[in-house]
Amino acid sequence: MNAPLETAPRTYEIRTYGCQMNVHDSERLSGLLESAGYVRAGDAEPDVVVFNTCAVRENADNRLYGNLGHLRPVKNSHPGMQIAVGGCLAQKDRDTIVRRAPWVDVVFGTHNIGSLPALLERARVQDEAQVEIEESLVTFPSTLPTRRESPYAAWVSISVGCNNTCTFCIVPSLRGKERDRRPGEILAEVEALVAEGALEITLLGQNVNAYGSGFGALADAPGDVRSMTSGGQSAFAGLLRACGGAEGLERVRFTSPHPKDFTDDVIAAMAETPNVMPSLHMPLQSGSDAVLRAMRRSYRQERYLGIIQKVRAAIPDAAITTDIIVGFPGETEADFEETLHVVREARFASAFTFQYSKRPGTPAATMDGQLPKEIVQERYERLVALQEEISWAENRKQEGRVLEVLVAEGEGRKDAATRRLSGRAPDNRLVHFGAPDEPVRPGDMVTVEVTYAAPHHLVADKPVRGVRRTRAGDAWEARQGAGDGPKGVSLGIPSIGRPAPQDAPAAACSTGP
Repeated sequence: MNAPLETAPRTYEIRTYGCQMNVHDSERLSGLLESAGYVRAGDAEPDVVVFNTCAVRENADNRLYGNLGHLRPVKNSHPGMQIAVGGCLAQKDRDTIVRRAPWVDVVFGTHNIGSLPALLERARVQDEAQVEIEESLVTFPSTLPTRRESPYAAWVSISVGCNNTCTFCIVPSLRGKERDRRPGEILAEVEALVAEGALEITLLGQNVNAYGSGFGALADAPGDVRSMTSGGQSAFAGLLRACGGAEGLERVRFTSPHPKDFTDDVIAAMAETPNVMPSLHMPLQSGSDAVLRAMRRSYRQERYLGIIQKVRAAIPDAAITTDIIVGFPGETEADFEETLHVVREARFASAFTFQYSKRPGTPAATMDGQLPKEIVQERYERLVALQEEISWAENRKQEGRVLEVLVAEGEGRKDAATRRLSGRAPDNRLVHFGAPDEPVRPGDMVTVEVTYAAPHHLVADKPVRGVRRTRAGDAWEARQGAGDGPKGVSLGIPSIGRPAPQDAPAAACSTGP
């Protein structure tokens, strides 16, 4: 009797667009597919291509359909290939995707990413497209399998959805109202990640510092939430302090907060919890009170600058970054000058700057006063020039400082040519440093002295003062399948630089909450 023929496992590739929430969702999609027996594609054409989409830019659908069009002939020549589209654009466009691109096999939304393996199998068996969009969250994503991209730094979702109604943002209608995880679940995930080797975690939410509001009235909240808010502190401040007690966790970050929910107790928790890093991403959007009002942002310039002042008083070395939109409908030259004023006063380490782009379905898309492209472009260039000048000046203040840098993978595009390695300082600045004599791995720590500053990075060309091998480095090495000796750092593509007007955002969703 002949033995049954073994078939190779189906391969997959995930293409991710947009915010950190999407990046983390893609880690879950990878985990789901691998749990279902798929393997990540190598150089060969994958059997399954998943688009995890973003809907916050006006041309997001054009980009998607262009990419789908390029895949059509590939699919025709690859029997059995499947294409799936998920994420925010899928939640918004639903049946439109299959109508415009009938070669797509699966469409799923933001609320049911756990359905992907089943939908792929159903589409294969029934030989027809499967469209499944839920109106509310089916399963909290953090309960799903996850294939982490980094063994040394990890995202931890503390909430999904957003209760704000910013007129430029479509995210709340696609991600839903805020839902929070229980503190015990969050801390259990943090402890598990640390046990696996992670040294750094980033708490993630569309409006991360509103954490707690998803439980409703405090009197009705679960007991662990009430205990976390003892003494009158906010749930988010309590969560930051609780992360301080996670043994082996060296770095805690969070993104993205909203100024309206940024309370003094959060600043105190940041300052008093040693493993909470001195970095803060605080979306501004505009420095004009009139524009902020039109954006339905519930703070004003004075309130925003007051937060910055308090943070700098409590954490003098903090690097503060931001998001800014240029050319919002009705923005006057005087309004724009107010934004420049805030940039000069706040002295951001860097800024993600965006030219206003219509989001179909948002109130701002139909507002009067839509500005001509040439006006928006001219203002954008002035803003970028000012911020570049400030970023460079602020980085020059770092020259001569001795920093402990977490060695990273894929951060420095010129590392191979310069024989440097790269990593992140405590304040999240990118640092390129000369390779030490002893091998170091992503996840290890090096102590370096900054010798030169550029607008978007620091350089440390003096000999490395010390190397601290870590559990995170061990975890990275184990993932590589290392033999007897340690491997060095794998050099890769950068993720930092001058933001382009149409670039995908780096903050938690679009241009911040």
